[in-house]
Amino acid sequence: MALDEIDRRILRVLQRDGRIQNTELARKVGLSPSPCLRRVRLLEEAGVIDRYVAVVNPAKVGKGLTLFARIGLKTQDEDTIAHFAKEVAKLPQVVECHLMLGDYDALVRVVAADIEDYRRFQSEHLSRIKGVQNVKTEVPSQTLKALAALPV
Repeated sequence: MALDEIDRRILRVLQRDGRIQNTELARKVGLSPSPCLRRVRLLEEAGVIDRYVAVVNPAKVGKGLTLFARIGLKTQDEDTIAHFAKEVAKLPQVVECHLMLGDYDALVRVVAADIEDYRRFQSEHLSRIKGVQNVKTEVPSQTLKALAALPV
């Protein structure tokens, strides 16, 4: 789907406020409500808008610690990677998982209550996934930028 400037304005506004009423959205992007709603529906149907979510403050729900774990797998064959992906998908503490090219095979972002909570999670779950050879954890000292919005 080719996006024009109005589509991009719609996406920018919706990324800031996914609960905005259509009439207010239309006003902000310079359309009348009916064509605005039609464009939003087209963006949804085309998969440009994947879903709507609430951004939750991790500290307010007892998950104030974010860590990054670099995962080394024993092998990189299709079965090992598929098994790893299936098992990681079951772990709610893992909020992102990326297969990597380079020095390690996967990078996961984990949320935990505190360092002890993470240590327990790593030893009882992450390290026990069949095919995981090693886990190296990185602890960020400060978050300088964390956006859910994409530049459009």
